[in-house]
Amino acid sequence: MGPEILLMILLSSAIGAAIGTFTGLVPGIHVNTAAAIMLSAYPLLSETFAPMCEYSGLECTVLVSACILSASAVHSFVDFVPSVFIGVPDGDEVLSVLPGHRLLLMGQGMKAVRAAAIGSVVGSVSALLLSIPLQWLMLNGGSGFIDHFTVGILVFTLSVIVICSECPAASLVLIILSGLMGCAVNCWDIPCHGLFGDSTLLFPLLTGLFGLPPLLEKTGSPEGIPQKDDGADPVGPVPGLKGVATGLIAGWFPGITATAGAALMSAFSDEKDPARFISMTASIGTVTSVFSLVTLSVSGSGRSGTCMAVKEIIGDSLTGFCSEAFMVILIAIAFASCIGYLATLGCGKLMVEMSGRIPENAMNNGVLVLILILALLLTGPFGLAILVISASVGMIPPRIGISRICLTGCLMVPALLL
Repeated sequence: MGPEILLMILLSSAIGAAIGTFTGLVPGIHVNTAAAIMLSAYPLLSETFAPMCEYSGLECTVLVSACILSASAVHSFVDFVPSVFIGVPDGDEVLSVLPGHRLLLMGQGMKAVRAAAIGSVVGSVSALLLSIPLQWLMLNGGSGFIDHFTVGILVFTLSVIVICSECPAASLVLIILSGLMGCAVNCWDIPCHGLFGDSTLLFPLLTGLFGLPPLLEKTGSPEGIPQKDDGADPVGPVPGLKGVATGLIAGWFPGITATAGAALMSAFSDEKDPARFISMTASIGTVTSVFSLVTLSVSGSGRSGTCMAVKEIIGDSLTGFCSEAFMVILIAIAFASCIGYLATLGCGKLMVEMSGRIPENAMNNGVLVLILILALLLTGPFGLAILVISASVGMIPPRIGISRICLTGCLMVPALLL
C-alpha cells in the first residue's frame, strides 16, 4: 500500500470524522441520517471523490464507504457529550443519561465524558484487533453456527427488557406496538419520496421514537453548577473490556441495537459506579459500530443504517477474507477512532465552558425545526406523518415511568417475524 493510497484513506476518514462529530453533537440528528443523505447524493459524491480516486487508484465506492463508516465510528464516540450536558441522548445511548446527569449534578460532567471516551477507545481498539480473526472464523463455518441462535438471542433480549422493566406489562405492550410500527415501515408500500429520490422510513421512525421525545420534554442541564476536571482517567480499561462481548453480539445479530445490548449487560452486571457504567455502555456502542463492518463482509447484510448505505454503494466488494475494500475501511475506522477520542474530550471541555450560556429552549426549538425539515425533504409528507406518530409513541414510556428501551422492539420484532 503506497503513501498516496494511505493519504486518500486518511482524507476520506477525516471527512467522515467531521460528519460523525456533527451528527454526534446535534441532538436528534443520527449518523444514519447523514448516511442516507450521502447514499442519495452518491452521484454528486462520486464526482467530488473522483480526483482522490484517480490519485490513489482506489475505487470511489470504497472511499465513500470508508467515509460513511468513519462517520459512524466517530459518532459512537461523540454522541455522549450531548447526553451528559444537554440531557438529550442519541437512540443508542439512552441508558447513559441518568448516570451522566448524576455526575453533572455533582460538578463532574467532564468525568462522565472522559469515561465515555475511554470506553469507546477500548471498544474500538478491541473490535479492530478482533476484526480479522473473527472475519476468518465467520467465513469458515462460524457464521452458520451462530445464526442458529438468532431467534433465541432476540427472544431472550426482549424477555430481559420486559422482566427488568419497572412495569413489565406496559413494556410488553410498547414492544408489540413499536414492533408493529417497524413491520409496517418495512413491509407496507408507503411512499417515501424526498428531495434526493426514494429514501428509507427508518429515519423518521427511529428519530420519532428516540430523538424527538427528549427534545419535546425539554430536559436541560442544570444551571449554576460549576464543573471541574482533574484530567485523570476516571475508570481504566476494565469497564470498556466488559462491554466488548456484548458489542460483538449487538454487531452480529439483527435487531439488537447497542441500547438493547447495554440493557442486556446492565441486567447481569453489578456495576454501580456511574462513570464505569457509562464507560461500559460507550464501549458497547463503539464495538457495535466497528464490528458491523465484519458482519457486512460476511453476511452481506447491514445491521445499521450506515451499513445498509455502504451495502448499496459498495456491493460485493467487501466479500472474501481481508479484501482490499475491507482493509481500506478498517484503516479508515482506526484513524477515525483516534479523531473521535480527541473530539470527544475537546467537545466536552467546550461544553463545560459553554454550559448554561446557550438558552436551552432556543437550542431545542432549533433542532426540532431542523429535524422536521429533514424529514420532509428526505422522506416526503408520509415520512413526516410517521415522524409525528412515532414521536407520540416515544413520549409514552417516561409518562408511565419506564425506559424507552422497550421501543427497540421496532427493530427486534421485525427481525423475528420477517
